[in-house]
Amino acid sequence: VRFAGARRRVGGGTETMTTNERAVRALRDVLKRAGNTACADCGAPDPEWGSCSLGVFICLICSGIHRNIPDIGKVKSLRLSCWEDSEVEFMAENGNEAAKIKYEARVPAYYYKPTHKDCQVLKEQWIKAKYERMEFTQDRKSLVYDEGSRDGMLMKRGRDNGQFLSRRFVLSEREGTLKYFTKSDAKEPKAVIKVDTINASFQPEKIGNPNGLQITYLKDYSTRNIFLYHESSKEIVDWFNSIRAVQLHYLKVAFPGASEFELTPKLTRNFLKEGYMEKTGPRQTEGFKKRWFTLDHRRLMYFKDPLDAFAKGEVFLGHRDLGYSAHAGLPSGTHSNGAWRHGITIVTPERSFLFTCESEAEQQDWLKHFNDVTSAQMSPQEYSGEEANGVACVRLHHHITDSRRARD
Repeated sequence: VRFAGARRRVGGGTETMTTNERAVRALRDVLKRAGNTACADCGAPDPEWGSCSLGVFICLICSGIHRNIPDIGKVKSLRLSCWEDSEVEFMAENGNEAAKIKYEARVPAYYYKPTHKDCQVLKEQWIKAKYERMEFTQDRKSLVYDEGSRDGMLMKRGRDNGQFLSRRFVLSEREGTLKYFTKSDAKEPKAVIKVDTINASFQPEKIGNPNGLQITYLKDYSTRNIFLYHESSKEIVDWFNSIRAVQLHYLKVAFPGASEFELTPKLTRNFLKEGYMEKTGPRQTEGFKKRWFTLDHRRLMYFKDPLDAFAKGEVFLGHRDLGYSAHAGLPSGTHSNGAWRHGITIVTPERSFLFTCESEAEQQDWLKHFNDVTSAQMSPQEYSGEEANGVACVRLHHHITDSRRARD
């Protein structure tokens, strides 16, 4: 990239400098304006790219998605690219706030807007929905997620053999269920899942597919996992947001006085943390065994393998005023395995649970999440009603599974 008038000597010769100081200075001023200090699409701080097509400031990851969209894919680095005066003026006249008013005028409350921490497929479809399909502009038409039902084929991982096979899924707002069938023409579903028990989160690394989606729900008071994907990133994200739309409809009926702002946090959520720890059994004299742990709000679940259909056990984490706590270290005399020496003790009204982590950093990260959960106020639903019954049964399930697997 060349700019006239700025030269420097290099070993007896001259070299054209590659910085357009005037343009860079002007862009930096525009970047300081409200809304421009974070990526227009994922909220990542300090965006270093700009869309010359849309007039928005974006991060490196989102710039790559923009670049692959026809007609609106002209992006430039704020520091390394050559900027024309007209392009700088266009960025100054528009910016992230103006784009949000135009392209996010009518985003449904249920639609999941990804952050910089979310996976690529969510960011990609959010960007395409906004700018390419223009789904959320003021004059938008009806959305596919609002139809109240969805029927299609998804690849589902087999519970026992681990193979992914095509299965028919049917989502119904009227019935408040998600069903799946082993055959496309089957009359009876293999499973009927109530939407109010569903959590859905994208797990591309765990599932081994960039479009991998994990569905978690309660079955007979224990947690059941289903692992899905679709070759089309749009299709799998459409399913995800359709589930959220049906959930919001259910909640509006169940809680007629609540606002969408109050209900939206009750829709699908990302897990607080996942990873390996080692644990011992209820007698705390058995050897520690490596297990995969998932912290989903107040439920700490553990699995032998990350892709197991059922949790081997669950620990409910209530509020600290009710006798729940977590601290570093293990009781005196506890023998942990070789490298996994960084202990954690979780105390509940019923018993204590012992875990070890491979590193101090992992130990501290788990403890932070545990203490955040036990410090958070419990909702009325967590004290009474169906959730309380579920918690009681989860506790019972944990004691049963622990006693059956005393050596686990």
